[in-house]
Amino acid sequence: MRLDRPVLQVALDFENLSRALPAAREAVEGGADWVEAGTPLIKSEGLDAVRELKKAFPAQRIVADMKVMDTGAFEVEIAAKAGADLVTILGAADDDTIADGVRGGELYGAEIVVDLLGVADPLARAKRAAELGAAAVCWHVGIDMQMQAKTPFAVLAELARASPIPVAVAGGLNSETIAGAVRAGAQILIVGGAITKSPHIADATRQIRTAMTTRQEVPSEHFRRYSGDEIRAAFLKVSAPNVTDALQRKGAMHGIVPHLVDRTVKMVGPAVTVVTRDGDWAKPVEAIDHAGPGDVIVIDAGGGVTGMWGELASRSARGRGIAGVVIDGAARDLDGVLEVGFPLFSRNVSPDAGEPKGLGEIGVEVVVGGQRVRPGDWIIGDLSGVVVVPRERAQEIANRSLDVLEHENRVREEIERGSTLGSVQKLERWERVG
Repeated sequence: MRLDRPVLQVALDFENLSRALPAAREAVEGGADWVEAGTPLIKSEGLDAVRELKKAFPAQRIVADMKVMDTGAFEVEIAAKAGADLVTILGAADDDTIADGVRGGELYGAEIVVDLLGVADPLARAKRAAELGAAAVCWHVGIDMQMQAKTPFAVLAELARASPIPVAVAGGLNSETIAGAVRAGAQILIVGGAITKSPHIADATRQIRTAMTTRQEVPSEHFRRYSGDEIRAAFLKVSAPNVTDALQRKGAMHGIVPHLVDRTVKMVGPAVTVVTRDGDWAKPVEAIDHAGPGDVIVIDAGGGVTGMWGELASRSARGRGIAGVVIDGAARDLDGVLEVGFPLFSRNVSPDAGEPKGLGEIGVEVVVGGQRVRPGDWIIGDLSGVVVVPRERAQEIANRSLDVLEHENRVREEIERGSTLGSVQKLERWERVG
């Protein structure tokens, strides 16, 4: 394979061909060179996806991301007959599978790209793939790895220098990172979500093409992944429903109601936990002095009905920079709390106040709204309610939540263009059988 300039390949990782085809048209309009039938699309629609893409884009090279692991020649043959110009075989496959796939491709006019996803020694495997007749290798950081903020750049330049055949790269590329991939020596730039999840796909593709051509970063608000001290910023971009979706519909507190001054208020931060008894407000108030800026106080009062948090506690907490409070019990002085503008979520509201007896404890595991909360777990709250994210998964879930939001943005655009949610998602087709 000889390439005169870097190639932009759009990856169509949709489940429905009805969505993939319009997205591909917009991407080609914006400057995509090659069109990839992504693995989810092929698994969902079969090789009809490749056939339809070939019919729609005869001038573009069509990539079938088969991720072949066995029966190399057979799977390459059926993909090539469907119209694929390139077929992927996993680098983890046996040498014989790759060699057999290359032979099958030669018979039917398809070239082989060896995907190095999960390969321990990508440099050695790239050299062996070239010896076996592959046309290119792909250095690939998978989506699940991207959720941990992993990128393909650690070994990309070294791989590009060492590989005897062109190197493709895939792994969360966007208009900010793709220039660096070109500078590192990648010749095939594979972009999925930064194109296909954009509300305006043609414009997004042009922006990425510009970054490739100029080798200069183009700032992007979306389609990036967050790590370390950026977790709070990531969670502030998403909604509580986005987070529960990222958690596979888990983590939501039930029966905990928001009391927010306006719909734009969000509460995000690690938990400072408190357990107390109904009406005993000593430990909740003491927790204000234990918490730091950006923390969320989470109080387990057993669902009690006597107020243990009010306006004065809210003023005190706001002065400490605390992000909010969640009470599985009762709050009071709601008018004053709203005037302060402090984010408050509680099960109950009552004018009654209890006594500061000092029972309970700070910094222990609690159960609030039916959810286990440990010190340091992340708490996200908005008008839809409160969600708990285990602290050890915070980075991953922040990025998965952004991925959910990005997908929703594209669906929202398709609805605005005249579609409906049911038709976009093909709900009847995907209803569970049995």
